Amino acid sequence: MKHGKKYVEALKAVDKTKQYEPNEALDLVATNAKAKFDETVEAHIRLGVDSRHADQQVRGAVVLPNGTGKSVRVCVFCKEDKMAAAKEAGAEYVGAEDLVEKITKENWMDFDVVIASPDMMGLVGRLGKVLGPRGLMPNPKAGTVTPDVARAVTEAKAGKIEYRLDKTNIIHCPIGKASFGCAKLEENFNTLVEAIIKAKPAAAKGQYLKSIVVASTMGPGVKISTSKYGV
Repeated sequence: MKHGKKYVEALKAVDKTKQYEPNEALDLVATNAKAKFDETVEAHIRLGVDSRHADQQVRGAVVLPNGTGKSVRVCVFCKEDKMAAAKEAGAEYVGAEDLVEKITKENWMDFDVVIASPDMMGLVGRLGKVLGPRGLMPNPKAGTVTPDVARAVTEAKAGKIEYRLDKTNIIHCPIGKASFGCAKLEENFNTLVEAIIKAKPAAAKGQYLKSIVVASTMGPGVKISTSKYGV
């Protein structure tokens, strides 16, 4: 794979053999993000668990203190008594059967987060084949199935992100934009890592945090030392 000049230049600034402290790594990533758009900074965290086992799943959600820098469109499924509160909290789309029909018949998907009250999950379940593969299916662990839909909308708008293992036991999460600068990115990064450490399954054996790499959309990965976390 051939990389562009900016990537090659950015790569020169990174010592591939070194594991950096979080602030050093994030400073490098933010400084080296030279694209014409505001690059997203992501953390890639490899865990010492086996996602094939149900008792070693790691999944949850956390509100990043500085948000993600991305505006989020929220779709809420709830009964009429909660619709006004959901709209007031900032949800772009609120409904029930009408939304299910729009999604199934028109293949409409103009939203980034789906929230549902528990009494709507029978209805939302019909959309499993559409929402599931896109990672949009509401889930109690992620706080997107909740009786308090208005609060869930507020959190989603404030920068709540969901983390979950992929098949290779890695969690990929956005932690902000390059323009945030090192201090805000570090605050978001620490909040995410603390949440993942708290979510450590009892069945996990050996080293839990195997490796952490941070990178911007167009930039090279920078390794972060896991030794300070002691898990």
